[in-house]
Amino acid sequence: RIGSATSLSSAVINTRLQELVRLFKERTEKVKEKLIDPDVTSDDESPVASPAAAPVPAPGGELEGDKPSGDDHYCEMLCCTFKHQPWLDRLKSYQFPSSIDPLTNLMYVLWLFFVVMAWNWNCWLIPVRWAFPYQTPANIHYWLLVDYLCDLIYLLDILIFQTRLQFVQGGDIITDKKAMKENYLRSQRFKMDVLCLLPLDFLYFKVGVNPLLRFPRCLKYMAFFEFNNRLEAILTKAYIYRVIRTTAYLLYSLHVNSCLYYWASAYEGLGSTTWVYDGEGNSYIRCYYWAVKTLITIGGLPDPKTLFEIVFQLLNYFTGVFAFSVMIGQMRDVVGAATAGQTYYRSCMDSTIKYMNFYKIPRTVQNRVKTWYEYTWHSQGMLDESELLVQLPDKMRLDIAIDVNYNIVSKVALFQGCDRQMIFDMLKRLRSVVYLPNDYVCKKGEIGREMYIIQAGQVQVLGGPDGKSVLVTLKAGSVFGEISLLAAGGGNRRTANVVAHGFANLFILEKKDLNEILVHYPESQKLLRKKAKKMLKSNNKPKDEKGGPGDALIIPPKAETPKLFKAALAATGRMGGKGPRGRLRWRLQELKAMQE
Repeated sequence: RIGSATSLSSAVINTRLQELVRLFKERTEKVKEKLIDPDVTSDDESPVASPAAAPVPAPGGELEGDKPSGDDHYCEMLCCTFKHQPWLDRLKSYQFPSSIDPLTNLMYVLWLFFVVMAWNWNCWLIPVRWAFPYQTPANIHYWLLVDYLCDLIYLLDILIFQTRLQFVQGGDIITDKKAMKENYLRSQRFKMDVLCLLPLDFLYFKVGVNPLLRFPRCLKYMAFFEFNNRLEAILTKAYIYRVIRTTAYLLYSLHVNSCLYYWASAYEGLGSTTWVYDGEGNSYIRCYYWAVKTLITIGGLPDPKTLFEIVFQLLNYFTGVFAFSVMIGQMRDVVGAATAGQTYYRSCMDSTIKYMNFYKIPRTVQNRVKTWYEYTWHSQGMLDESELLVQLPDKMRLDIAIDVNYNIVSKVALFQGCDRQMIFDMLKRLRSVVYLPNDYVCKKGEIGREMYIIQAGQVQVLGGPDGKSVLVTLKAGSVFGEISLLAAGGGNRRTANVVAHGFANLFILEKKDLNEILVHYPESQKLLRKKAKKMLKSNNKPKDEKGGPGDALIIPPKAETPKLFKAALAATGRMGGKGPRGRLRWRLQELKAMQE
């Protein structure tokens, strides 16, 4: 028992001594570092915030946060109580905005959609009601109902929306109600809006309901073009809408031509000649078929007989050739703009392949270059992101870089605690590079001038005797190469091989770019210098020094017996074991056995 108590007390004393030695070593290192670099700040931890006070229960026994607020509305159904939104009260309390931004307000784009729908009703249906016998006394009240609903939309657009549109004057965005109204009243848009609402409908009482009296409603074409611009600005694939719009132009020209052909047939008399419409079947479909054959100049049409028919057909041919050629040219431009990026990618790839074939580059290298082109294009939609942003102002490039890269860079432990503006400046210097599978990102021993941040994919750190053993796999958000970026002198050589495992997209920050940025942020420079010294010191520390505190012994092991003394003992042994030398030799052997 006494022996066990003694060993326990000696173990406790040994542990305590080890702790004291460790504290003294840390203090010595801090003082030494302070003497070498006076800029190093202290590592004192910030005070921990006190826990918030718990909420006090109300007299009724419930917490105040558990009480339903007075604004909540409940309805009872069967045996349950459901919470419902007070949409009716919210609708009553809704206030229309005093000013509308026409460039970014989606509500205004939605309203323009309804205005354009009303405009299309007039443009498509007025010719049909004028030429074909589709408007009859039995259904005329339906036509008039939709007509005046479209007029109401026109009127609301003038009174409510157009007078609240913001505009730019002298570089300032004007939101004053009176100024916005005066700006609209002075514009060409107001004159056209008033002209398209001319009350020619009062002539119905004298000449009857003639659809041609509503022709001024088609003059609201400025709303159509504004809607096109706003819609293309918010669509991700605007070229699809452009193709649809160009097709609609072609269909509308055929629609108008079919209406004119039926009017000419009715003027000459239905079925009077072989050229006019004979009055059989669906009148609109048959006239539309004739218009398609005429505008596209397919041929096979009956020859006109009268002078009116000849003049009409000549004008129709000339108009058809002109209109169809314009539509084909516009469609070519739309498709060319939609595939401009693909055409640029293909031309770059063809030029590179031609260059490699001219210099007889090995086939394996050519395949890797082709793979890089294909993966970069399909993953990013472009070959170089910097070319896309070069035309933008510096502030807009920074906003885009923050949205794209800040979440990744802000999680890097090396830059935590640095100036936020310094990180923003660094985001603009990052360069995106794609590595193919098994590509060496960096090799051991080479001079390091960049730091890498993994955006997507994985990289493997290789080591071992053969240099091919995978030491660790780094994933998205990891950083490597920062030691070479921050070290000076001979410490900027790579310490390991890094290979891309699959396709990897990396951000690269060059050393000269970081040095240019840190000139303007001295505090961040001191912090990064301190972190770099700690990282270099931890990497250069031997493996036995990285062991746990329990591995070290306060009393070091006995030093080995000197070789000269061993020779003397051996000579004494040959002389015999008697005398003081023999006793000394026996004693030393006993101590050596105990030590082993």
